[in-house]
Amino acid sequence: MSPRAGSPIAATSAGAPAEARSGIPVSSAETPRERTGPTVSPPREVAGGLPAIVSTMKHSLGQMGVTRTARTLRSLNQKGGFDCPSCAWPDPEGARSVAEFCENGAKAVADEATTARITPEFFRTHGIEQLGEQSDLWLGQQGRLTAPMVLRGDRSHYEPISWDDAFALVAGELQGLASPNEAVFYTSGRTSNEAAFLYQLFARQFGTNNMPDCSNMCHESSGSALGPTIGIGKGTVRLDDFPRAQAIFLFGQNPGTNHPRMLTALREAKRAGATIVSVNPLAEADLKRFQHPQDVLDMLPGGGTALADLFLPVRIHGDMALLQGVMKEMLEEERLHPGTALDQTFIAERTSGFDDFAAALETVSWDDITAGSGIARDQIRLAADILMKSERTIACWAMGLTQHRNAVGTIRDVLNMLLLRGSIGKPGSGVCPVRGHSNVQGDRTMGVWERPDERFLSALDREFEFRSPRDHGLDTVASIVAMHEGRAKVLVALGGNFLSAAPDTRYAAEALGRCSLTVHVSTKLNRSHVVPGRQALILPCLGRTERDMQRSGEQIVSTENSMGVVQSSRGRLEPASSDLRSEPWIVARLARTVLGSASSVPWDDLAANYDRVREHIERVVPGFAGYNERLRAPGGFELPNGPRDGSFPTPDGKAHFSVNTLDPTPLEPDQLVLMTIRSHDQFNTTIYGLDDRYRGIFGGRRVILLNRDDMAARGLKSGDLVDVTSHFQGERRRWNAVSVVPYDIPRGNAAAYFPEANVLVPIGSVAEGSRTPTSKFIVITLEASAPGKGTSP
Repeated sequence: MSPRAGSPIAATSAGAPAEARSGIPVSSAETPRERTGPTVSPPREVAGGLPAIVSTMKHSLGQMGVTRTARTLRSLNQKGGFDCPSCAWPDPEGARSVAEFCENGAKAVADEATTARITPEFFRTHGIEQLGEQSDLWLGQQGRLTAPMVLRGDRSHYEPISWDDAFALVAGELQGLASPNEAVFYTSGRTSNEAAFLYQLFARQFGTNNMPDCSNMCHESSGSALGPTIGIGKGTVRLDDFPRAQAIFLFGQNPGTNHPRMLTALREAKRAGATIVSVNPLAEADLKRFQHPQDVLDMLPGGGTALADLFLPVRIHGDMALLQGVMKEMLEEERLHPGTALDQTFIAERTSGFDDFAAALETVSWDDITAGSGIARDQIRLAADILMKSERTIACWAMGLTQHRNAVGTIRDVLNMLLLRGSIGKPGSGVCPVRGHSNVQGDRTMGVWERPDERFLSALDREFEFRSPRDHGLDTVASIVAMHEGRAKVLVALGGNFLSAAPDTRYAAEALGRCSLTVHVSTKLNRSHVVPGRQALILPCLGRTERDMQRSGEQIVSTENSMGVVQSSRGRLEPASSDLRSEPWIVARLARTVLGSASSVPWDDLAANYDRVREHIERVVPGFAGYNERLRAPGGFELPNGPRDGSFPTPDGKAHFSVNTLDPTPLEPDQLVLMTIRSHDQFNTTIYGLDDRYRGIFGGRRVILLNRDDMAARGLKSGDLVDVTSHFQGERRRWNAVSVVPYDIPRGNAAAYFPEANVLVPIGSVAEGSRTPTSKFIVITLEASAPGKGTSP
């Protein structure tokens, strides 16, 4: 039976796993081993400053040249300009700096706006097996993709294909499936609101909710915790809340690398009198001292702002224990001195579940808290004192909290902590999950989700006069398993680097190889392109920096930042190739070709004028009334957020305390816990260089950071090569020839860069309640590598 618009989802039988494409080694899924190990120096004690300026200019001028750099960067994050394709940190509402960007944002723009080009001739001289032998850095340095390419059958080289033939190939594969559920539609956080809305409409008219996205791998745990607790799965603070806060708690964050513009907000808060607490296994340079690159006085020796007042080097997976210790101290203080530690009025009038929460916390022992967190009780008391003295507190977090088995419960305890002080719904207070990709939050708002709610689906059905599938679809992990087992046969990826972002790299590579077709809408070459299905398509699209001309004229798109502000984005550069197409155009043309007469949606008209897409969005998605008019206002507009304004859209209208149970994982004497991290020269899976300037690691990425006592216990020294084995439910995964770097990290813990270390993340190890891969909690053992193992490429 061919899929049809509005057809119901039906589970398909697993059957025998499909045969993978022959001739492509699974080792192509991994970055090749480095010829030499990195050089290591002491970590930096300060972030930003002149080195950030030098790095920005080095990457920008090297990729774009002088004129192109000036033209591009002066439009970055400006009103009427284009939104940064990097992180989702918000822009100031009022006047903006001439240089309203950070070092890593400039790197992201330079990477996209590079003058280097990949033409069809490149693929005639580079087969996929040869490409698989290259590093991620090398793949990205080859430049912008310029033409649609196809890899047919068992051929070894991509070949040019017309857009019409590419769409016909996809249509033939999708229409030939036994069920819509055999297709998977993945979305990257770079995708605009307009493209995301069209994409989910296409997938649902095709008949499936199989819409995994990058949220599944990053902040899914945040939404899973926030929604039931306060009624919305987003943060509640505005940018101007930071200078109003009296205390700011940062959990599992490295702002200087992952979202550097946040450092400006922290600097403003610090100068306004806020106390900042950093909870993280690694003491990152940015929170020790920050020199603002646009402040001349900061550049002087000894200049800058010391940010963190209290650093708590929590053990990996120990944040819940720490939070419960802080709250236990607060409850004890309230018992001794009623009315001093808790906001009893807020708790009584605005929350529910406090009694059960407090009773459960009473049973938690201090031995479990200090052992689980690795933090002494007197240090926990210092954190509690800061919180109890603060009337306005912000709690921020990132991947350091979301990628654990107990991630959802830990984030609920962050909320418990704030609720005890009434620190939600008033200026200078609230929750701030910091998103890592520019429109990952907007994609979810537009309906990209494998578990859509009935209200959204009903509105979508009314608007387009069809019946959406209701059964939940596959998330990212479930999609990989389904592809591996042969239950999913076609992957369409709108942006991103699906393979490198995925857990369990070798398993994910096998899964992709068993697909009948893999389709990647991309701006640049990445590792997902060199581990294809039995057929593969690369469809090159416009970047955020480029002008988007359609039949009705020049178009703008929109994105939603971490704080729920929707703003316009208009590219300024000429496209890298006349053969590039915009993401909305690609999605609309693909939908028209696949669905044909079964869909009454005017796909061509929507592709020709994005205002028409936004007219549909405002009738489907709450908060978007007057979308086109408000989008064109300088700075965009803010979406409704009840908890931000003091109301909780939960069934009972109250915020909910929750009971969360510590779940320590016993380790064998020789085992450690590993977390994956970013280097300073990367954004997500995109590698800009081989240096991690702040951590003092240069010229290599295949490293593991270890506590010196753990090294001594194993007879290791700096630069030694080790083989790393991960352990999960009797399964073992191995990563060989990794260079040891001594580092200030809690005993029993280790860290390594992703995507290289993703090979160690078990496909079945996910967070309870969100199914996010546990990339921040991997049980490992080490053994010395055989001589010479790390010297071959």
